[in-house]
Amino acid sequence: MEAGDRTVLQFSTQSTANLSAKVHPLVVFNICDCYVRRPDQAERVIGTLLGSVLSDGTVDIRNSYAVPHTESAEQVALDIEYHHNMLVSHQKVNPKEVIVGWYSTGLGVTGGSALIHDFYSREVPNPVHLTVDTGFRNGEGTIKAYVSVNLALGDRQLAAQFQEIPLDLRMVEAERVGFDILKTTSVDKMPTDLEGMEVTMQRLLALIDDIYKYVDDVVEGRVAADNSIGRFISDTVAALPKLSPPAFDKLVNDSLQDQLLLLYLSSITRTQLGLAEKLNTAAQIL
Repeated sequence: MEAGDRTVLQFSTQSTANLSAKVHPLVVFNICDCYVRRPDQAERVIGTLLGSVLSDGTVDIRNSYAVPHTESAEQVALDIEYHHNMLVSHQKVNPKEVIVGWYSTGLGVTGGSALIHDFYSREVPNPVHLTVDTGFRNGEGTIKAYVSVNLALGDRQLAAQFQEIPLDLRMVEAERVGFDILKTTSVDKMPTDLEGMEVTMQRLLALIDDIYKYVDDVVEGRVAADNSIGRFISDTVAALPKLSPPAFDKLVNDSLQDQLLLLYLSSITRTQLGLAEKLNTAAQIL
């Protein structure tokens, strides 16, 4: 038999090697909120991901909304009309945000994921499937992104396989503090602004210590130098303002005093509102 007559088992030619995704923390918070508010009989939450595709091919996921569904062992039914109405409402506010994929809560891909992915494949080419472990097992929120790759035998498509792609979850420090609290299964109280600042400063000092250790290891020859890390450290140091220690201390203290003043004013306002509510209730009784 000639080579041209052979039937070859192959994946689709669409490459996923250079495909990656970037998700904003707002999406993760929104998914967790929808999971908490889910119906009692629902085991997981399914929804639509909105965003855009950047010039380098990265899928930028910036927003999301849940879609009602019913699920059994054999089939999954989505409320398509609700999905389309929500999409129209979102695009009135953010017309540049389009459908880039869908999400589900839980660990990994399930049996019904292929059916849902097939629906979103008709909405957008090559959608991204995002999974969020809302159970935060072992104190970690596992978040993964997948794309579907077709498995074909000759000209006949046999199945679709989900392949994981790189996922970038970047947060500023304020979002990082909130995400760390979200990963904790039980919280006695929400941290104050000062407590959040303290945690941030502790993490910053730990990072500075790591940088000191790395630079010392490179200088002593214990670790091979990495030019990209060196440039990154150089750019970071160059971005720092050139202030004397007294001027820097004054800047920090002034900012801290402003924050304490805002906390004091908000506490007074909350007390006045509570007192006014009690006086209003007493007046109605009398």
